[in-house]
Amino acid sequence: MDNFLIIFAGILIIGGLIGCLIGKFPGAPVSYVGLVVLHYTSLTEFSIHFFIRYGLLVIAVQGLDYLIPNWGEHKFGGSRLGVWGSITGMLALMYFGNVGIMAGALIGAFVGELFAGKQNHEAISHAVNSFIYFILGTILQVIVCGIFLYYYIDNLRYIF
Repeated sequence: MDNFLIIFAGILIIGGLIGCLIGKFPGAPVSYVGLVVLHYTSLTEFSIHFFIRYGLLVIAVQGLDYLIPNWGEHKFGGSRLGVWGSITGMLALMYFGNVGIMAGALIGAFVGELFAGKQNHEAISHAVNSFIYFILGTILQVIVCGIFLYYYIDNLRYIF
């Protein structure tokens, strides 16, 4: 049974890491579940504080993944319509994965800034800022999944 759980945990952790980049499913929570599965093997035992600490990190990173692009756009002079356009665009095209989220954020921010009365070059600038901050959110998710992969590999080395 341990072998099955170890393999399943590895699939979840690697799948979560891939999910950060593909965007069809949340990456960090899937990797976190992989660590929970690994905990139920005789190989390792994580503390409750470990799970609480990293659970809160996963919740924070998931929230930041959606909030960072909008915060970045607002911080660098984007209007409220641009921020709302970015959010609406991300939600509208979320079905298409990361490409849809990126395109939605770019298009939504651009259209929102145009409605706010900005010129084309200003609207494009704010849309690009939104895109850059989206990439930052994705990088944060990959880092968290990389930490979970480290714990998985670190505990696997006792087998070999």
